[in-house]
Amino acid sequence: MTGKTIAEKILSAKSGVDACAGDIVVCEADIVIGTDASAPMAIAYFDKMGGTSVRFPERVVFALDHYDPTTSPGTIKYHDLVHAFAAKHRLRVYERGEGISHELAVERGEVRPGELVLGADSHTVTCGALNSFATGIGSSDLAAAMITGEIWLRVPATIRLALLGHRPDDLSAKDVALAIVRTLGADGANYHAIEFAGPGVADFAIEERLVLSNLLVESGAKAAIFPFDDALGGFLAEHDVYAYAPVSADDDARYARTVEIDLATLETLVALPHSPANSVSIAGAAGTPIQFVFLGTCTGGRVRDYHDALAVLERGGGKLARGVQLVVTPASRDVEARLIADGTMAKLRAMGATITSPGCGACCGTSGVIPPDGANVLSTANRNFKARMGNATASIYLASPAACAAAAITGFITDPRAIGA
Repeated sequence: MTGKTIAEKILSAKSGVDACAGDIVVCEADIVIGTDASAPMAIAYFDKMGGTSVRFPERVVFALDHYDPTTSPGTIKYHDLVHAFAAKHRLRVYERGEGISHELAVERGEVRPGELVLGADSHTVTCGALNSFATGIGSSDLAAAMITGEIWLRVPATIRLALLGHRPDDLSAKDVALAIVRTLGADGANYHAIEFAGPGVADFAIEERLVLSNLLVESGAKAAIFPFDDALGGFLAEHDVYAYAPVSADDDARYARTVEIDLATLETLVALPHSPANSVSIAGAAGTPIQFVFLGTCTGGRVRDYHDALAVLERGGGKLARGVQLVVTPASRDVEARLIADGTMAKLRAMGATITSPGCGACCGTSGVIPPDGANVLSTANRNFKARMGNATASIYLASPAACAAAAITGFITDPRAIGA
């Protein structure tokens, strides 16, 4: 018998059958997450499907993260609808200002190794950093999962992503993620699971692994799973999570292919408009004028990210370049509280940053601060599609928190290593 990948093992356990790549399985989910951008439509599907009750209410949570602050009577109605449905079916709600759905699920110990995580947000793949099979679903699947507690899936083939070499001290997780997406291409991992492996995995803290798993959906990945190790065990203990079943791949597991990434050869990158896969060395984009800088969301809104950005801002004198708007949106209320406690938030505010409530913010263009017409934006977010941030005339570039901070200081895309050198 051929050995199994992590994805095959998790989906075998959740379906109760011996599942291999290509098989169609019906799996029981451990947690189902909806957002205010997906739940209203899912509730409509729930009714059309004849739903009368939620099978496992304790496993379902809604997050009000895409429309905070609310910007119209329509978005207020979305929240009212979600609250009414949640109250009727005894579901939990992550309220406005608490943060991004999958970030909160991780912070609050609701994601464990070996679990199947479903979220009606494509970036739910983030949770794969915790050795889980986490994937995005549509609103109709969200409705069906609420009614039945299950979902049908085709078991994805797995790409083994081996992280090799020594990671340079100044190489961010965002740079590595952009390099991987560029290597795979915008559709190079379509409906595949990514399984991280290799000695380089140990170079990344769990906060950073969340970034790597997150960005892999930009290559079409169905899931992006890290192995269990001591770092993850320590992270789970810090969050009072002790009951779980780690999953590892068999030595003779069968992979679609293996892709090797030599961390020692990577460099600081910038993704050019309008694709995360369209990245170049920061030297190749240096000098591009920037009018809007966004520090936040699920690939740049954690404590480590703001500390990296603040270090560059302070090295550069702590004054924003003329004509640059800096917007700060923490990924969660916990992140915000920690930044307030250590003085980071006060320093950013004093520099002139516009600080918004935790959540998705400007990233998806449904709430938060919208870039002005014709602006060049440098963002820590995960997508730079045309009109992504709510203004189709803006051009969005993606980079690390340090590179974004450097642009805020200079008014141009600038290598952060040059600031204060």
